[in-house]
Amino acid sequence: MEETVVEPNRKNWHDRYYKILILIPLLIIIFSIVYIFSFYQNTGDFLKKDISLTGGSSITVYDKNISAEMIENDLSGMLPDLSVRGIYEFGTSTQRALVFETTAEWNYAKGVLEDYFGYSLTEGENADVEFTGSSLSESFYSQLLIAVLVAFVFMSIVVFIIFRTFIPSMTVIFCAFVNILMTLTVVNIMGMSVSTAGIVAFLTLIGYSVDTDILLTTRLLKRSEGTLNERIFGAFKTGITMTLTSLFAVLASLIIIKSFSETLSQIFTILAIGLFFDMLNTWITNVSILKFYIKRKNSREEKQ
Repeated sequence: MEETVVEPNRKNWHDRYYKILILIPLLIIIFSIVYIFSFYQNTGDFLKKDISLTGGSSITVYDKNISAEMIENDLSGMLPDLSVRGIYEFGTSTQRALVFETTAEWNYAKGVLEDYFGYSLTEGENADVEFTGSSLSESFYSQLLIAVLVAFVFMSIVVFIIFRTFIPSMTVIFCAFVNILMTLTVVNIMGMSVSTAGIVAFLTLIGYSVDTDILLTTRLLKRSEGTLNERIFGAFKTGITMTLTSLFAVLASLIIIKSFSETLSQIFTILAIGLFFDMLNTWITNVSILKFYIKRKNSREEKQ
């Protein structure tokens, strides 16, 4: 009768590589910090703002015949910080209107467009005109930033109250912060002009960023059933399902509304980028730090 040979238990692959895996988000964090610092040095701000945050004119012209790209090239030297986009009929590629955004005064911008089109722009008939003063926009921008900061502070307080331990709490807060940092970096690389709706999207992202981190931390610190790896995998199955469900919903919405709503398109774009980085930071950054923390804590307790 042959004797059964039992192979030695192989160490879980995550136990071998989790310290190496954290280099991936670490490199992205370093790149993001360098990029945002460089962006600030060149522009004087951490993001590119649209006219809702800087002040300026938004003129919608109901014209189906001229492409946004062509007219932007023609008028870019005449209207400062000009941005032109088309509005399309839902479900088709039929252009319904053109939206012109510029930091110029509305009457000057309206005159330039009338000269270009060769006819008068009458509000309510063939055009809509909106103007926002720079002082009002700057004030609104400051208030939005304060709202984001206050939300982040209150989120941090709640996290500390829940876990009452420094390293796990700081890890949740750190992951939420780097989610915002990485998302902002990608938004700047894309050249997106962030509106008030975009700032609100970043505010929403704080909530998305902490839910899976709290789930993971709770499973690892406040439950004892199963091994550490089993608890991590259990949290991963639940958390990744939550995040992917949100991500697919956001992507589907983005595809549907991209051509006819710039505001919603920006919100969903920022959320989609943020949800992707949330998966990276939760299941690599947070897991790696927590695993290292718990293993060291257990090792100390065994020695005592």
